[in-house]
Formats: sequence, C-alpha cells, structure tokens
Amino acid sequence: MRIAIKREEIKLETLTSVGKVASSFLEEAKKKSGENLGLCYQCLKCTAGCPTAPYMDIRPNNIIRMIQMGMKKEVLGSSAIWFCVYCQTCGTRCPNEIHIGVLMDALREMAMEEGIPAKEKNIHLFHEAFIQSVRRGGRAHEVTMLMEYILKSKDLMKDSLLPGVKLFLKGKFPLLPSFIKGRGEIKKIFEKCTKK
Repeated sequence: MRIAIKREEIKLETLTSVGKVASSFLEEAKKKSGENLGLCYQCLKCTAGCPTAPYMDIRPNNIIRMIQMGMKKEVLGSSAIWFCVYCQTCGTRCPNEIHIGVLMDALREMAMEEGIPAKEKNIHLFHEAFIQSVRRGGRAHEVTMLMEYILKSKDLMKDSLLPGVKLFLKGKFPLLPSFIKGRGEIKKIFEKCTKK
C-alpha cells in the first residue's frame, strides 16, 4: 500500500495482485453523502462510540475502509448500513468531522436504487415508517410510527411490545403527535429530495 499525503486530505492508493482497486465507489459515496472519506485514517473513535456497532456485521470504521477499497457489493449488502440510528456520536468524535450517519443514509439510498434488499427482515419498512412520521409532523411520533410499521410488516415486535406499553403508561410515548411549527419547511425539504 502506498500512501500519498496531501495538505487537504490523505489519498489511499491500494495495490492488489490484480492492480489498483477501483475508486469509483469511493467517489460515488463521497458525492452522494458529501463526506470526505479520504480523510479517515482509522482511529476507531466512531466505532468506539457507536451504540449499534456491537450489532453490526461490519463496524463503522470498516465501512469506510471497505468503501476506500471499492467493496461496493459487500457494503451495500451489509446490515450495518441499516443499523445506524443517526445519533451523530461518530461525527462528534471524529477528528476529521466525518459524519457516518450521513454516509449510512446515502448508502441506504444507493442500495435501494440498485435493488439490493436489506439483510434484516422488514428493516426497510421500519426506516420508511420513521421517515413518514417525520414527514407528517416534523419529528418522529413513536406510537404512529410503530403502528404503521406493525401494519405493513405484520411483525408484532413481541420483544418491544411490553417495554413500549410500560413507556406509554409512564407518559413517555404520547398518544397524540405534536407537530413542529415549521412543518411547511419540512414539506419543502421532502419535496426537494424527491425531485432528485
């Protein structure tokens, strides 16, 4: 492996027995996410702080490395891209301000565009229910989001049902959604995104 260091970023040029690794996936991921993935030097701070990393088949830092290596099929077919909860811990901890949550969202879009199914059963339906909840009220409303998910997936989420009921009874899950004041702005954002 040769590493050429430039002032603005680190460029990785990986050599294999068949030659250079194609950088088209790296460029595509950078363009789609807006994140400068060439800056990642594998410090592991993103993975160390990620609450869902223990459940991922590929850890966040390895996702970036695999993108740098051109491993598109493996990355887009992983369950890791669907496990990100966009808590922004990774971007907060990253010394180069790479926001993996933004990257993971772009990777999910790429997987859907290429018709690559999610590894985890019904996880795309949960993702869609979350997005629809935000689209309607500007924020997620857990009760309607989960009801929409349960109706579409026919998955009663038995493991989550009892804790969900307990949270509801304690008033942590309000029955009726509350809407943000700037719902019109949220609507414009979604319209702009769907026009692409």
